[in-house]
Amino acid sequence: MPIIIIVYYGMALAFFTLFALLKKWNEVRYSRKGIPPGTMGWPIFGETAGFLKQGPDFMKCKRARYGNLFKSHALGSPVIISMDPELNRYILKNEGKGLVPGYPVSMRNILGNNNIAEVHGALHKRIRGSILSFIGPAAIRDHLLPEVDKFMRSFLHNWADKTIDIQDKTKQMAFFVSMKLIVENEPSPFHEAFKAIFDNIVSGTFSLPIKIPGTNYFRGLKTRKKVIATLKEVLTKRRCSSATHADILDQLMRNKDFKYKLNDEEIIDQIITFLYSGYETVSTTTMMAVKYLHDNPIVLEKVREEHFAIQRRKEPQDLISWDDYKDMVQTRMVIFETLRYANIVNGVLRKTTRDVELNGFTIPQGWRVYIYTRETNYDPNLYPEPFNFNPCRWLVSCLIT
Repeated sequence: MPIIIIVYYGMALAFFTLFALLKKWNEVRYSRKGIPPGTMGWPIFGETAGFLKQGPDFMKCKRARYGNLFKSHALGSPVIISMDPELNRYILKNEGKGLVPGYPVSMRNILGNNNIAEVHGALHKRIRGSILSFIGPAAIRDHLLPEVDKFMRSFLHNWADKTIDIQDKTKQMAFFVSMKLIVENEPSPFHEAFKAIFDNIVSGTFSLPIKIPGTNYFRGLKTRKKVIATLKEVLTKRRCSSATHADILDQLMRNKDFKYKLNDEEIIDQIITFLYSGYETVSTTTMMAVKYLHDNPIVLEKVREEHFAIQRRKEPQDLISWDDYKDMVQTRMVIFETLRYANIVNGVLRKTTRDVELNGFTIPQGWRVYIYTRETNYDPNLYPEPFNFNPCRWLVSCLIT
């Protein structure tokens, strides 16, 4: 056998041996007495590829092997994944008892350390207090609802007799309506340019926190810097003007209550988080609702009749009122069923602040706990015929006073 082939075989053997040892080392590194069973994958990468790309199939495979509670390593952190509905309910009801919001490192670094979804304790209370004035029931009824109505009339006005890319249009809708509510008076080119760079924020938040050029995480961090620079310019421009604005940014800037006053860094983190939170979820829900309505013409006809009935009692220029919204029973049923059936959000993440006992296992301090709720939406004991799109199952829940 030529010496060169022997060298190649030797190098290949050494390479695979090294990888096997690294994988074994990662298992040993995170081994603890009393933690749930599972595997940790490769160092640094863990099982992120399967977690993100295989999604539900990854979860089902793990559950078949280890049960409803198992360990893994994804998005840069060791994580315990719970697919147990009762345990998930317990965790969500007992937040604060050793468990706090704990989203991936990549999300925290890109959205900001002060974003409302990441902080807890006194800081969370202060930030929450600062935003209640524009997300509370009164603000939604008196300001947000009519503003969204005005935006949607403008957004939809030229769709007739055109072929529409619903996926693209729903993303535009979700982003631009949020931007309009946050910074009302900026021109359309500003919003369009802002969206063009903001897309990298979304892709970077669910990625490995490896800061290497070309990765989604790296692009996300670079985009965050651009977004911060743009928002700082808006803040500076507004402080140099005596004009007031009926938008979220103005309310955050001019909050006079010292207890809930935010600095510029905290304001910017909230703005980025607001835009991010409503972007993928709202656009995907809207897109899937359109699909399900298309696939279910009887449901579509009920929704059309509901809206035509509201329209007939109003003048063309009248905006949607809270009473109109309360009458949209069919519409809300479709939204609820879309959220259940399409599973827009598969779960939520928490982080342990100390060793926590769950179902007889001990979860180490600093680990993530992923409360996986997707399968609950398909539980036939909770939702008869769960794989049928049936908005009527929400009829009682849709009653609003």
